[in-house]
Amino acid sequence: MTRLPSAVRGAVTTLAALLALTTASATARADTAPGAPADFVALRTVDRTILQDMRYVTPHNFVGERIDGYRQPLCILTRPAAQALHRAQTQLLRQGYTLKVYDCYRPQRAVNHFVRWAQDLDDQVMKGEFYPNVDKTGLFEDGYIAEKSGHSRGSTLDVTLVRLPARPTGPYVPSEPLVPCFAPQRDRFPDNSVDMGTGFDCFDTLSHTLDPRVQGEQRANRLLLKSTLEEQGFVNLAEEWWHYTFKPEAHPETYFDFPVSAKSLTRAPEPPAHDAHR
Repeated sequence: MTRLPSAVRGAVTTLAALLALTTASATARADTAPGAPADFVALRTVDRTILQDMRYVTPHNFVGERIDGYRQPLCILTRPAAQALHRAQTQLLRQGYTLKVYDCYRPQRAVNHFVRWAQDLDDQVMKGEFYPNVDKTGLFEDGYIAEKSGHSRGSTLDVTLVRLPARPTGPYVPSEPLVPCFAPQRDRFPDNSVDMGTGFDCFDTLSHTLDPRVQGEQRANRLLLKSTLEEQGFVNLAEEWWHYTFKPEAHPETYFDFPVSAKSLTRAPEPPAHDAHR
């Protein structure tokens, strides 16, 4: 059988992926309303004990700047997902742990920001920490970046475990040298998470939840998070130990674009009902 040149194979693979995305998105619906539907809530209104380290409102992420649509460091989820996370938290607190979320609902404009960044091959500012071994030309083909994200549907979150009492997460200092996200925990960015084998948003196969190279305490930590959340109805994305979706999703085919802010959750007052007998 004739083997295609690598450049041609790459183009064919990319085209196939785009066609698959188009087919899968045929029934998807975009929602550009300025505010959230009534079943979206701030996680703090359901559980105030879950830590929030919202990375995309800061420059400490794989892009290196605040992401479009993130106006406040706020975790927003559909109410069923938030309530399920609260149940998981209640269980973990008894074992000496707390959950910590890095990202929750993500507006479509943020996903668009990721796509623009991925297409700018000259921007390699954060490569040293988040994707040391990945060529940026392969981010779409390898599935690290996509034009749609389950986060935009409101029932997906990025989460980890922190041992109690929680230490503060170290400050991110842009001028300091970047350390690979898969380096030993003592060397990489000083997150207060338990050791999961890699940092959050690490574009590397070591981030695969059940990667056989991750063993010992690191694997036990991943499995504790996984088993606890799965018991409450969450499903893990196998390629990312931190990524979970509550099922069934409240909005399985809708991608929202309201900003991450308290204002987005402000409901307009109901108009007074008309008296039919007046």
